[in-house]
Amino acid sequence: MVLTAIKVKTAKSTDKPLKLSDGGGLYIFIQPNDSKYWRLAYRFDGKQKTLALGVYPDVSLLDARERRDEARKLLAAGTDPGMNKKATKAAGVTRAANSFEVVAREWLAKMNPEWADTHHSKIKTLLENDVFPWLGGRPIADLTPMEILATLTRISDRGAKDTAKRAQQNCGAIFRFAIQTGRAQYNPIPDLRGALPTAIGKHFPAITEPSQVGELLRAIDGFNGTFIVKCALLLSPFFFVRPGELRQARWADFDLDKGEWRFLVSKTKTTEAPRIHIVPLANQAVLILRDLHALTGQDEFVFPGARSNGCAMSDAWVMSATCPPVRINLSGNPRESTAACILHTNPPRDLPSDSSSADHFAAPAAQACARASVLSIETS
Repeated sequence: MVLTAIKVKTAKSTDKPLKLSDGGGLYIFIQPNDSKYWRLAYRFDGKQKTLALGVYPDVSLLDARERRDEARKLLAAGTDPGMNKKATKAAGVTRAANSFEVVAREWLAKMNPEWADTHHSKIKTLLENDVFPWLGGRPIADLTPMEILATLTRISDRGAKDTAKRAQQNCGAIFRFAIQTGRAQYNPIPDLRGALPTAIGKHFPAITEPSQVGELLRAIDGFNGTFIVKCALLLSPFFFVRPGELRQARWADFDLDKGEWRFLVSKTKTTEAPRIHIVPLANQAVLILRDLHALTGQDEFVFPGARSNGCAMSDAWVMSATCPPVRINLSGNPRESTAACILHTNPPRDLPSDSSSADHFAAPAAQACARASVLSIETS
């Protein structure tokens, strides 16, 4: 007898399980506690089998019949519906294990040894804040160009056009990694080329006039902040390195007697071919460092943080220099522009013939020290 919705709803078992048939192998199995389960009885390859179709009332009579019909279509095509269900479930687990976020974090772990810590942290934060909340849970192989574009556009629309471009580049690298590891067949990122608006580039403020260099050096000399920050500011025009490299300078990398500072260049850190940057130390820089060594020489970092000597000074130290010329020169990365615009067009004065090799300033960084000193005198 064909079942009805009312009959299924009111059917109750006694002290033994009850089975009510609907036809085509479909029946509802009622336990003594009145739990009701949809089942499909079928034969495949000469064997009697049973397929679970869901629990009533979550699966209604109409839904159960649709599932029965789908299973019988598989049987007609020579497919075991029970095995098909297991394979589909396994595929879902695989897709969850190969979600965009899982693959992206594997990519981050793979690239970590090749990147500077700050670079790795920036990309990780970008993905966690702007990409994972919308794409992280999706199987990477199922993501479409429009889904990705919607996420990138959300970033761009808030005015962060450069961030959106970086996110697009990172997503492209993640998809390439997924293809290389067998989790995806297609990289949709190239199809999005030109879809995001291009940010209008802005140059970091840089000092390009000799008189401004003199103003800067006098501003540094008049700085009234902490001694450690004052020393960092005094040394910055002697070194012409990135702010992060200066902040994270380690005493172990300095040879004050030899007049050298050797460190691994932060933006080219690789395990295969590390690049050592050598900064010759002018006599004035050595004097500043020896003075500072009495205070921080027992620490790892030349400029330790104010709250903990186990960490380097934070980048907030730049903003503690309240004089605008100091902030202009040390925020961002304008030192290279200053060197290109001024130092190469203002050669240093001749040095005594009996000067030491370090005093001859053979390296560009040392030449910059001399020229900065010259400009300080000329504009004071």
